Amino acid sequence: MTGIRDDHVKVYFRLEVDEDGWPPASVESLWAVDLGDGTVRLDNASWFVRGVACDDIIRVEVDHEGVRWAGEAVRASENCTIRLIVMKDGGSAAARQTVLEAFHRLGTTGEGIEQFRMVTLDVPPGADLSRIRKLLEHGEAEGWWHWEEGCVTAAWRAATAA
Repeated sequence: MTGIRDDHVKVYFRLEVDEDGWPPASVESLWAVDLGDGTVRLDNASWFVRGVACDDIIRVEVDHEGVRWAGEAVRASENCTIRLIVMKDGGSAAARQTVLEAFHRLGTTGEGIEQFRMVTLDVPPGADLSRIRKLLEHGEAEGWWHWEEGCVTAAWRAATAA
């Protein structure tokens, strides 16, 4: 995320919890920039919401308490969201930071969360998509992490086709 400004708002997404209780919440909030026309531009990658990425434009509905609820996507960005559960060193802060730094060198940004030993990556279209995929697969093979595609693009699929 680029840093909170006055035009940033929280947008809430309803989540479907599976039979295993995942994700561990029924709602996730993301930072977004209010575009003033009933839409927002997402300004961070999600932990649990599927199918959205940073810079997507989302229509919002404001409820009677002023809460902005995510509606339909108006325009998808070319960004991808990749999530990892870090296994190395028990998902310690140092291990999560090492993961962030390794992927940052390939053009991503992201953040970690201690509670779930997770890292979420925002992968812009200019990032080295094939090297990112190779690193993801290598780290999983080594037992360093498990990963999933939270939101991917045609460019990701094309660049990472094996």
